[in-house]
Amino acid sequence: MTEKNKIIVESTPFFIAEQSAPEKGKYVFAYTITITNEGSVPAKLLNRHWLITDSNGKIQEVRGEGVIGEHPYLKPGEKFRYTSGAIIETPVGTMQGQYVMCSDEGDNFNAIIPRFTLSIPRTLH
Repeated sequence: MTEKNKIIVESTPFFIAEQSAPEKGKYVFAYTITITNEGSVPAKLLNRHWLITDSNGKIQEVRGEGVIGEHPYLKPGEKFRYTSGAIIETPVGTMQGQYVMCSDEGDNFNAIIPRFTLSIPRTLH
């Protein structure tokens, strides 16, 4: 039996060296997120909530409507992919969070964004 409301979130982070300024404590990362509806009911992404933590323990909390100005609507089996970015003060950090989704049946539920690591390439450490 398939779960009705099952959204899988995958991430691929990467370092943007040309926009970073390590001497000023500015490390710029981009990340590509893939959201897949593995449930049996269509759902729309309403809101996002991110926790971005640098290796000093500084946490940036980001809340907002949709992602990149959109509220993707995913039918079962469909995917939505987007790329965004984050700036932290250390060469390593983490991101995690959740999306608030609304199914066609009117259920609001959370799609968990598993923690992933932001890290400059080893050659730059």
